[in-house]
Amino acid sequence: MAAYDLEEQERIDALKDWWDKWGKLVYAVAIAFCLGLIGTNAWRYYQNSQQADAEVLFKSVEKTAQEVAASKEVKKLSEAANAMADKFPGTFQATDAQLMAAKAAFDANDLTTAQAHLQWVADKGRDAYKPLANIRLASVLLDGKKYDDALKALDRVKDDGFAAMAADLRGDIFAVQGKKDEARAAYQVAVDKAGDRSPLKSLSQAKLDAFGGGTIKPAESKDGKDSKGTK
Repeated sequence: MAAYDLEEQERIDALKDWWDKWGKLVYAVAIAFCLGLIGTNAWRYYQNSQQADAEVLFKSVEKTAQEVAASKEVKKLSEAANAMADKFPGTFQATDAQLMAAKAAFDANDLTTAQAHLQWVADKGRDAYKPLANIRLASVLLDGKKYDDALKALDRVKDDGFAAMAADLRGDIFAVQGKKDEARAAYQVAVDKAGDRSPLKSLSQAKLDAFGGGTIKPAESKDGKDSKGTK
């Protein structure tokens, strides 16, 4: 029994020595883990709360948009969209609100306000909306005869899904500048990039034809020879 007590005491002493050496580290790790868990849950709660609040405010913006459509008071919608962007800048709703305000301003021929809202989306909006925002921005800048700025906006469109649309608009910018070769090349890109069923393909082709057409490629027969009989 005494031997057992001695062995048990040695274990207790060893445990005390280990705890004296590593106890603070164990506490630190445990506290860090708990704080991390609390922080993660708090962040999720915050995000969910932000999303819910953003949805409520966005419904108010949508209501304002409907009122503006009838009254043409663009400033009211612009202020509502900016308030949304200030309070919930990272949400899809903020981007949607800016795009709605931009369209209302453009329809009212307020190009300055439309440009400001589209620029916000291009710079700070959700990534999925940035290509469209830059194309719309370029269109507004084209109407305002800010051709260089319009081309710069199109340069930021890297998504292949918008390549045809961007190229067609680039052709329009070159066309009004009297740059026929550049316009023809841009329209050719638009034709090549547009899907076969896209209405943009025929529209870009019509513009290309108006500028003399693009490079004519020899037609190939089924055996892989062109019209001259060469491979």
